[in-house]
Amino acid sequence: MTQKYFHMLFLYLGRMNAFLAAALLGFLVLLINLDIVSRTLFDGSLPGVTEIIALAIPVLVFLALPYQVSGGLLIRNNYFLRKGGGNSALELFSNVVSMAISVGISIATMPLLLSAIDSGEFFGTPDVFTISVWPLRLAILFGSLLVAILFAYKVVEDWRWSLVSSQTAVILSVFIISIGILFNIAGSNTEIGSVSIVLLLWLLITGVPVAFSLLCTGVVGLSFMKHDLGIGVDVLGMVSASAVSSYVFAAVPLFVLMGLIVASANIGRDSLRVAYWFVGFLKGGLGIATVGANTIFAAITGISIASAAIFSKVAAPELIARGFTPKFALGLVAGSSVLGMLIPPSILLIIYGIIAEVSINKLFVAAVIPGLLLAFLLCLVVVLCVILNLRFAVTDRYHLTEELPVISISEILRVGPPIFLLVACIVGGIYGGIFTPTEAGAVGSALSCVIALSLGRIKVKKLIELVFSAASTTSSLLFMIIGASAFGLMLTLSGIPEALGQVAQVTGLGLTTYVCLYFLIVVFLGTILDSTSILLVMVPIGLPVVHAMGGDLIWFGIVTVIGVEVGLLTPPLGLSIYAIKASIDDDSISLGDIFRGASPFAMLTFLVCLLLIFNPNLCLVLL
Repeated sequence: MTQKYFHMLFLYLGRMNAFLAAALLGFLVLLINLDIVSRTLFDGSLPGVTEIIALAIPVLVFLALPYQVSGGLLIRNNYFLRKGGGNSALELFSNVVSMAISVGISIATMPLLLSAIDSGEFFGTPDVFTISVWPLRLAILFGSLLVAILFAYKVVEDWRWSLVSSQTAVILSVFIISIGILFNIAGSNTEIGSVSIVLLLWLLITGVPVAFSLLCTGVVGLSFMKHDLGIGVDVLGMVSASAVSSYVFAAVPLFVLMGLIVASANIGRDSLRVAYWFVGFLKGGLGIATVGANTIFAAITGISIASAAIFSKVAAPELIARGFTPKFALGLVAGSSVLGMLIPPSILLIIYGIIAEVSINKLFVAAVIPGLLLAFLLCLVVVLCVILNLRFAVTDRYHLTEELPVISISEILRVGPPIFLLVACIVGGIYGGIFTPTEAGAVGSALSCVIALSLGRIKVKKLIELVFSAASTTSSLLFMIIGASAFGLMLTLSGIPEALGQVAQVTGLGLTTYVCLYFLIVVFLGTILDSTSILLVMVPIGLPVVHAMGGDLIWFGIVTVIGVEVGLLTPPLGLSIYAIKASIDDDSISLGDIFRGASPFAMLTFLVCLLLIFNPNLCLVLL
């Protein structure tokens, strides 16, 4: 009974922390919008906005992290855990690794906190604006301690003596011993780095949360390179406090919040109506409208999984009712949903820009032509399938049924202006140089909130829940970037990127051939990992080589993101496919059916990326 109350207490603390993180996110939206108003009306920005936001982002991450852990919401690969019934040696191992890393963050942060209090350490410019950093250290310490306790509880709860003799436990033990031997016999930093990459892939595949896999790999690799575990642990404290402590990182929670509000306010349904009003007279008009609506929705939210979940409910039933086959209808929804990761603004492009340290605005501009090209080709596939009457796509009922009834102009005038206002504000503001991506996210969040409330689509209580969800989701995403920072430090010290560059030169690999091989690896990883994980693992490895070979990093980012998009549609993971399956209430449609329906669109996306690899100007012409 005591154990039960102990667990409930820490769940309560985690939820309270998450509510504080949500309040902090709401404050950031308000602060950035006030700064824009001040700059516009009074010709001067508010003092300290950049500094406050830079310190607030890691605080938000570690405040919400315990809630994500307690709810099992951290991003991870669950494929083998599901195969093992969800309660196996893999789960126990994952919790032990995560607990150890959390304890390491706490140990490394404690002296940093004490030092910040004693020295009065601050962030900012003296005589202009300064802010103390000790609250940041305290938030990291408290959050990491709470996470460590939660994982310790999971370890105790999952412990079963029977696991010791299980086949999985034996395999785990053999692999751990093998990795230990490889680390000990590795002589150079490059060899240690190579073993670390193997360790990372193994941790990811076996279900250790992505962020903890990256952190563990970074710590172990650095410790072996420097022959000092203390250095690896110190890195945990350093990256936790500094890796996401930047104004630009605020774009992530702001766009996530805007996407959640827009999705909850049924803007996806409105987008479908508006798109159908324009193209309904064409052959396969409803299918074309689905692609068009996804393009509009992507230009507002930048989140492909949200598009997949929403349009599987909004568009797929109408497509099936009008004579499209279920697998093609859902495959079209999946295929067009990946536009959310390409059509600006895109969360993946923002994350890539942060990792690669390139202009996010330029990435957005470079993605326009590839995004529109992919949307056009998706529409073309729909038209050809209808004209050729392919049994894969349409049934005999298709030509016997009429398309959706004509939507009145009054209906378009009612639902259209809010959509166009959001698109004009966000996309126009970014491309017009009025807003930075972070400011566009804040303005878009505020504007979507006003629209949703004024139309009666959501209530204040629902809005609070959405802010809570955005803060929690952001915590998982940005914590992975903290992990990627540790992994990147290890890679830099290992010299692997330089070694790969030398191999490319010796073997005569050109830039195009190298990027093709890189692209194929990204697509392969898409079969087992989620999109953000692929980005965080592959970009630090591939980017230095591309840069050394004279490749454009903006072009490389577009290629990487499209490669990740293909992974969203490929088995066995295919997150867009799983999101669609979870959203539909039809047991007669299997995951295999949706994967088969999405296969033509996955292949089309694959071909578009190859076209970009051989013709970089397609995405650089507007720059």
